[in-house]
Amino acid sequence: MIAKPKIFIDGESGTTGLQIYSRLNQRDDIELVSIEASKRKDASERAKLINAVDVVILCLPDDAAREAVSLVSSTTVKILDASSAHRTANGWVYGFPELNPEQRKKIASAQFVSNPGCYPTGFLACIRPLIAKGLLKSNFPITVNAVSGYSGGGKNLIKQYHTFHEQEAGTESLYPYGIYGLQFGHKHVKEMHYYSELASPPLFVPAVGDFEQGMLVQVPLPLWSLDNPPSGEVIHQTIVNYYQSEKFVQVAPYQDSTLLRDGIFLDAMSTTGYAYAMNGTNIVQVFVFANDTTKEALLVARLDNLGKGASGAAIQNLNIMLGFPEELGLL
Repeated sequence: MIAKPKIFIDGESGTTGLQIYSRLNQRDDIELVSIEASKRKDASERAKLINAVDVVILCLPDDAAREAVSLVSSTTVKILDASSAHRTANGWVYGFPELNPEQRKKIASAQFVSNPGCYPTGFLACIRPLIAKGLLKSNFPITVNAVSGYSGGGKNLIKQYHTFHEQEAGTESLYPYGIYGLQFGHKHVKEMHYYSELASPPLFVPAVGDFEQGMLVQVPLPLWSLDNPPSGEVIHQTIVNYYQSEKFVQVAPYQDSTLLRDGIFLDAMSTTGYAYAMNGTNIVQVFVFANDTTKEALLVARLDNLGKGASGAAIQNLNIMLGFPEELGLL
């Protein structure tokens, strides 16, 4: 009988850790290993467990993730880090399999893999094909506007959200749509910059909405600034071709913005254009809206920030790292 791969989720009680655990706990092709609650902060016990399993999934704050990696002495244990600590670090492979044709092979053979951030997943799904195929030059100035469900902020923001609603019970007040990261230099910008291969970092403005899960990432393109601007259909077809064999990236039919009813985002792949239409899946949808007369376009990615933006991506990467079918345990 072939032994099942042993998986240890370091930080399984956190938001992402709980999501990953619930997905993996339903499978019979792996063995989940846990540490006793009383020994979670015991470095020697953690080191012993980390080096005794096949894969460790780190669901920890950045500093704690770095500390966990420092405990690795085995050359055979594989580390999948769901934090942002190692996303552009030397010796680590970026866990976005759809980034380019070679990325899956790199993930499969790597000892250290870093799970992407949720916002960068949507951003890169939109922009990487256009940079790779030369429709946009690397020096094109890019801005990113995005909104995520409050679950993306982890335990603290989730607690803050529920506290707010408890205090405002019985009133018509809504949890505010909050723009944040206004010091700029948000921690996700570094991986957006690095893996897009843009010459300069994108200007990124994230926001949190009055909903739990889901995400819209918007990348406006002032095509009039180009000497030979591509049409909306050319942009769309380039992205379609880039992802033509991908299971977890869906490209919606082209949206000529001049034909949209009242200019409202109502797409053909869902009954609504809401941010949470992909919740519960490991799919990122990409939309292209364009007006060739005004030479403007908008790229939009829609995904579950706890799915393809976190735990779903982790399961996908784990499957690749173990040589399993990529879609196992995913919707």
